[in-house]
Amino acid sequence: MTPQPPGHIKPSNPSVLAAGDADATAEPQVARRARVAKLRRRVYEIMEVGHGDDVASKVLDGFLVVLIVANIAVFCAETMPHLEERYGWEFHVFESICLVLFTIEYVARLWVSVEVPFLSKLPPWRARLRFAGRAPQVIDLLAILPFYIGHAFGVDLRALRIFRLLRFLKLSRYSPAMHTLIRVISNERRALMGAGLLLVAAVLFASTGMYFLEHQAQPDKFGSVPESAWWAIATLTTVGYGDVTPVTTAGRIFGGIVMIAGLCVLALPVAIISTGFAQEVNRHDFVVTWSLITRIPLLAELDAEQVAVIMPMLHAQNLAPHVEIIAKGSPGDTMYFIASGRVSMQSDGKVYSYGTGDFFGMVAMLSNELNHAAFVSTSKCRLLKLHRSDFHRFEAASPIMASHIRKVAETRRLAYAAQAEAAANAEAT
Repeated sequence: MTPQPPGHIKPSNPSVLAAGDADATAEPQVARRARVAKLRRRVYEIMEVGHGDDVASKVLDGFLVVLIVANIAVFCAETMPHLEERYGWEFHVFESICLVLFTIEYVARLWVSVEVPFLSKLPPWRARLRFAGRAPQVIDLLAILPFYIGHAFGVDLRALRIFRLLRFLKLSRYSPAMHTLIRVISNERRALMGAGLLLVAAVLFASTGMYFLEHQAQPDKFGSVPESAWWAIATLTTVGYGDVTPVTTAGRIFGGIVMIAGLCVLALPVAIISTGFAQEVNRHDFVVTWSLITRIPLLAELDAEQVAVIMPMLHAQNLAPHVEIIAKGSPGDTMYFIASGRVSMQSDGKVYSYGTGDFFGMVAMLSNELNHAAFVSTSKCRLLKLHRSDFHRFEAASPIMASHIRKVAETRRLAYAAQAEAAANAEAT
């Protein structure tokens, strides 16, 4: 082995150096990816999750709603010649700004779509593609795509203004009632199709009958079945423009029958949608109440049969902080279960705090007395309310739970009485 001269440094292994360089470059990439993933998650929470609870989400939702409403207002104003002539340039600038903002919103929603729970396990491109096929995203795309196509292919942009009305449908994203109505229509689509088919049949029979009764007396108005269909539609829908009316006795009698039939036929889809809407609301209330029951240890021990009996008696309430739930001296006719949040009891200058899983108001309710203290929410609360009239049914469904509530109420009543007696003795001395 050849000896090395003094001060000679042995060269490092090239493969070791290359691995070290790779690790050094990989660490910043991993950190950058983590920051991007964290940012994407936060944007997802703001745009898709945090409605009502996240301040940033509330600000963004409010801004987009105002922007959509303003966009529709400008669209209507542009159809007024004197406003178009005076503010045409401002309208164009506003439309351009809205187009850019809605495009950013659309791209941002596609970017964060990989965070959606049921899409997170798919490859990113497939998750974004499936997310883009959802109805809200299709509406967002149709609201902006025609304008880019118009600029790219030189299409008259005035003809594309009608697509700006699709932006009004974007409001459905921020309206729970609209979501409920859409679900109702989707769930009842077969029944609604049947009602629509019945309406078509009624129009066909009405127009055919009126054609045979009136075509000789009014050949210019009832000269054929298609011409008579206009009168049938106007009559069945109870609009009755009056531009076409029967003049013969048989035609007028038949017209009265068609009017009555129209009321019956049109009542079908209204009844279908209203019934479905009520069922959807009840289903939502059931889910909300069930989720609240599971958060209260006392009620979570109930079996399915007991829950089915008790659930209709409980009324869910969402309260903001510093709201008086029970006023001092008010009739004791209700008690409350705390599903989340905190409630304070203020009595004789003392404050007692109740948290998730506790219940209050039962002392005055069971003793049929006035409430001796005031109860105020100290944070955002979700409560379940039980009236005195329903407590006896509650007791029949779950005697053990009701007995526990009565024992707690008696313990608290005795404690309140002892405190009142001690305060009276202190004043006397």
